Amino acid sequence: MVSTERRDQLAIETMALTKMYRDKAAVKNVTLKVREGEIYGFIGRNGAGKSTALKMVSGLASPTEGEIRLFGKPVSDPAVRRRLGVLIEAAGLYPNMTARQNAVMKAKCMGLADERSVDTVLKVTGLADTGRKKVKHFSMGMKQRLGVALALLGNPDLLLMDEPINGLDPEGIRELRQLILELHAEGKTILISSHILGELSKIATSYGIIKDGELIEQISREELEEKCQDYFRIEVQDVQRALVMIQETFPDVQAEVSDARSIRLYGVRDGSEVNQMLIENRVSVYESGFHHMDLEEYFLERMGKEGGC
Repeated sequence: MVSTERRDQLAIETMALTKMYRDKAAVKNVTLKVREGEIYGFIGRNGAGKSTALKMVSGLASPTEGEIRLFGKPVSDPAVRRRLGVLIEAAGLYPNMTARQNAVMKAKCMGLADERSVDTVLKVTGLADTGRKKVKHFSMGMKQRLGVALALLGNPDLLLMDEPINGLDPEGIRELRQLILELHAEGKTILISSHILGELSKIATSYGIIKDGELIEQISREELEEKCQDYFRIEVQDVQRALVMIQETFPDVQAEVSDARSIRLYGVRDGSEVNQMLIENRVSVYESGFHHMDLEEYFLERMGKEGGC
């Protein structure tokens, strides 16, 4: 487990990070904070700037403006770069080599003379027994795990993973999820981008939401759970009249108009009381029921709000 003291320290900090491609900003003034020991879920639609931001954080692309610090030091510092493992886009595997041959080649490029580190990462990722099987015969899940194995060479403290779940079948997703949780339990900090939000919600301890290159929110899992509380949704003929009656009859209930015909009610224990009151006052109720907002719904709501939120 990660100590409370470590959780107060930043593994990643960016200040006003910006990347321009000609006259278009792919990333705009992003100030990102990832604490040590977190699994940070980086969320955004395709083209929102996730991959560009991760490439800058990993040193694979230079920012147009802004600053990046890893563990309190500039990303250009060779010592801090050695604490970083990266899996962005394709892992750059050699299809006619075995898993071990791929790992040995990467280790040599990194200057790692001890091949025991290769055996360690293959064991951790469940690829130690693949023998002479060439990578071109691997499943998508095995290739992704090999990509993680290569990122783990050198025993980094920080892992950056860009859409590692893409293309995996349910078994491959389960295996990768378990691997990420095991690495986190060992104390590694992990930043993982994904648009498969149901899976991300099973592992992330905090989130950053990026839209059109701008970071619009950073939120912890606890804060998200508080915001995604259960509510009673009611669809009625006359929203304004129903709203006034609900507020007068149930003053402790928090009401929120979600669209032209729907109201969300927070703090309702018995929805039938609300329905009965409205019907008795001749307000037509078309539909009602309890609902729990999940990460995907919260994300879509944030993406749909006016003014970039």
